[in-house]
Amino acid sequence: MIQEVLMAAAGAAAVIGVYAAAAARVVKQYERGVVFRFGRLRGEVRTPGFNMIVPGVDRMHKVNMQIVTMPVPAQEGITRDNVTVRVDAVVYFKVVDAAEALVRVEDYKFAVSQMAQTSLRSIIGKSDLDDLLSNREKLNQGLELMLDSPAIGWGVQIDRVEIKDVSLPETMKRSMARQAEADRERRARLINADAELQASKKLAEAARQMADTPSALQLRLLQTVMAVAAEKNSTLVLPIPVELLRFLERAPLSETASRPAPPVAAPDAPSVTGPPPVPPEAPEPPEVEPPRSDAYLVGRGDAVDAIEDLAGAPVDPAPREEDGA
Repeated sequence: MIQEVLMAAAGAAAVIGVYAAAAARVVKQYERGVVFRFGRLRGEVRTPGFNMIVPGVDRMHKVNMQIVTMPVPAQEGITRDNVTVRVDAVVYFKVVDAAEALVRVEDYKFAVSQMAQTSLRSIIGKSDLDDLLSNREKLNQGLELMLDSPAIGWGVQIDRVEIKDVSLPETMKRSMARQAEADRERRARLINADAELQASKKLAEAARQMADTPSALQLRLLQTVMAVAAEKNSTLVLPIPVELLRFLERAPLSETASRPAPPVAAPDAPSVTGPPPVPPEAPEPPEVEPPRSDAYLVGRGDAVDAIEDLAGAPVDPAPREEDGA
């Protein structure tokens, strides 16, 4: 009798063990369990941990609640300004309602992928090329709204959408490079022109200061000479005032204008019977230096003073008779 009781207890324990093994389900922390009894949704969604179901009657489906990163294949389209581009993106989404994700849509991952591709092509056709290249944050928000609206009914929440890359044709890349180069050149010219304007203002101010203080020009000349000498050169450049060159240019013209023109003798009539007679050689008139005017003497004195200022030593010009007079 005792043996039969023990055998019955062992059989019951074995049956309970088999039943527990068949009914036990473990749901992980990042999962949720959805139970269907005879094909109908049963109760609430099972939470993480140890759960029991009725073997042969209930069937549990585990749904991953983690954020899914789904790349969107590159989509080719024409922008609003008629430029052909290829754009690819990435979608971040997660399941917020496990029961809805299983009941409302057959494969929520495939549905989100197809919706992301169609939305990406739509956003390409509505945008300009400049928006795709520089205003991506606004386009990302637009894509997120376009995906999130139908996904909410599927128990899926779109967490984020990012446009990864925009591929342009080679001709468009060269055109954009030329445009950027021209813009850089324009800005460089504006900067150079502004620098020239500021430098001209400073030079004009310096010129006015030197005009008020003539000795400043002499100091500047000495500074330039020292800068040239510091290079260990054997050549010394000494500038000559422009007034001196103008005076030397006017002096020969005044001498030529004051000198009288020589008389021109009329030709003799040719002889009919013989060769023409040879005229006697007339003696050459002595060269008489024309008198110097007062303007010449004053200019000559100014030139001597300028040369003395440049040379730093007195200059003794050759004496002339009219100077003494």
